[in-house]
Amino acid sequence: MKTTIDGTALVYADGGFNTPSGKTAHGLVRFTERYEVVGVLDHTYAGQDAGMVLDGKVNNIPIFKDLDEALAQLPAAAKPKSLVIGLAPDGGRLPAVAKKTVRAALELGMNVDCGLHDFLSEDSELMAIAKRKKCRVRDVRKTPEIDQLHFFTGKIEQVNCLKIALLGTDSAVGKRTTAWLIVQAFRKAGLKAEMVGTGQTAWLQGAKYGMIMDSCINDFVSGEIEHAVYEAWKNESPDLLVIEGQGSLMNPAYPGGFEILAAGRPDYVIVQHAPKRLEYDGFPGYVLHPIKEQIHAIEMISGKKVIAITVNHEEMTKEEILPACAKLTEETGLPAFDVLETGAEELVTLLKTFIKESSQPLL
Repeated sequence: MKTTIDGTALVYADGGFNTPSGKTAHGLVRFTERYEVVGVLDHTYAGQDAGMVLDGKVNNIPIFKDLDEALAQLPAAAKPKSLVIGLAPDGGRLPAVAKKTVRAALELGMNVDCGLHDFLSEDSELMAIAKRKKCRVRDVRKTPEIDQLHFFTGKIEQVNCLKIALLGTDSAVGKRTTAWLIVQAFRKAGLKAEMVGTGQTAWLQGAKYGMIMDSCINDFVSGEIEHAVYEAWKNESPDLLVIEGQGSLMNPAYPGGFEILAAGRPDYVIVQHAPKRLEYDGFPGYVLHPIKEQIHAIEMISGKKVIAITVNHEEMTKEEILPACAKLTEETGLPAFDVLETGAEELVTLLKTFIKESSQPLL
């Protein structure tokens, strides 16, 4: 078993795995330093390998029909310590049926982590079980007390390492996954890189620095972004900070990105895009704005250049990926990469040309 922050875990994604609503589960299956994921719960794909279902690559994480099946089939060494809610549905509400599994997990003495807007810690019945069984329940999206939040100060101007914002043309388009792949490739190349998370899944994956943008009190969003970026720079002295984007500038339901540009003050922006996606995720009839229009909006608002496009290959065959990248380059004049399919090494080579001479905190 690998060394993790919180040990073994099952990820609940019933009915959502391999759909946009399962993006938290997808992140945990692909990468997490917080847990050793020993299985996924989703009756739709029971009996299959999670990596094969998601990316066509075996990762030895089995999918089980339900909690009972998982506990019956997992070996003693893989007994899960935690149940993690891997769903991320529109509106962030926990399905009623999921509470049955949460209740059963608590009765078995398992810890439960949830990143949705429904706070388990406010459910008296569940918390009574947790108290009786001495279980930990964490609501990742629960906003800290106001005296723990930060207001924007301007200290972001001291941060002198390369800062990249990974924004997207839509929600659930793969921004976080690409951000992690860039950070990991930078580290593999012998350089120092940190991810600044802005959502609950990044925290669940073990991001050391970040905030949860969509549940933070609006007055403090900019300050929390600034504080996370500043602390990552001050404590880690990185060559690169990658700030995870949220939603997209023009998504009608998730218009994220403004505060990231204004408060995170990136030096450059990378845009994640799914070429086959024609409408905003979850909103039929809301046509996706053209990528050139979205890039123009980002550059106009931030005054910073978009330097690359990263591709989400959903609905594509392998043979379509490179032509899609070439078409985006022809259309925008920017290099385009599918880092999930081909790795981030080429993109890292590009980013290395932007590294600043000094990224050390000023004493």
